[in-house]
Amino acid sequence: MIFKRLLRRYGYLPDMQMLATETVIKQAEMISSELAKRK
Repeated sequence: MIFKRLLRRYGYLPDMQMLATETVIKQAEMISSELAKRK
């Protein structure tokens, strides 16, 4: 997964990688929901 490679590249600790991944997924869901409402 590209996202996990980026986390490793920029020094996220393994235990913080899961939190960062969950945060990005939640943000993507919110953005896609907002975009769907506009159509």
